[in-house]
Amino acid sequence: MKPFRNKQARPKKNKLILSTSAVIKALEDGQALDKIFVSNALSSTLIGQLKKAAALAIVPVQVVPTVKLDAFNAGNHDGCVALKSRITYQSLQSVIDWVVDAGRAPLFLMLDGITDVRNIGGIARTAYCTGVDAIIIPDKGVGALQDDAVLTSAGALEKIAVCRVDSLLKAIDTLHLNGVQVYATQMKGITSLGKVNFEIPCCIILGSEEKGIYPALLKGADATVYIPMRGDFDSLNVSVSAGILLYEAMKQRMQHI
Repeated sequence: MKPFRNKQARPKKNKLILSTSAVIKALEDGQALDKIFVSNALSSTLIGQLKKAAALAIVPVQVVPTVKLDAFNAGNHDGCVALKSRITYQSLQSVIDWVVDAGRAPLFLMLDGITDVRNIGGIARTAYCTGVDAIIIPDKGVGALQDDAVLTSAGALEKIAVCRVDSLLKAIDTLHLNGVQVYATQMKGITSLGKVNFEIPCCIILGSEEKGIYPALLKGADATVYIPMRGDFDSLNVSVSAGILLYEAMKQRMQHI
């Protein structure tokens, strides 16, 4: 049996923006972009201009050899290619304000280092079904929320708010400033799932199955939570863990409805 290879398909031409001027204009117009690829052959001044414009929109920029841009096979790229986003990203503070104004206790989900788009899609599907207000992701180090992720989520990624931030640590600070408790999930956490109060404004952090949650994020969390298991095994699949955690949160929140 041949080993499974998660090969990412080449983006279609209509999902690409070519040339530095066109990409900068797209950023200035507020168009949703997933990522920008810049040739290392461009001048440092032009690369700096692109990075500055992208930083304001929290769009990651990757400097690559020109051959990487040629591989898109999309025509004259002028040293810059941007990938259009399927997702319209939201401001974290704006989502917090909207949820609070609606009279609800915010429930957020933060993804740290989860790169498998199938897991992200499955998590988003469960998050939408359990009433999560927004998924928080970093601008780097997470799987691209493109066609595969949207398809796996059954379209949930286009319905739930997604907040892309330049720093998860800064996002935790924003959550704390707004009275939102942060729970980090960890196999060796201190508090059992059933003893966590999910009725209050809170955010659940999920880490990758390989590396877990970044230590600095664990330090910034208000509590570490573990899922009790009877079997002697390393860990649950992250999408399954998300389902268990979020259905417990939904169950608690529906008690008084």
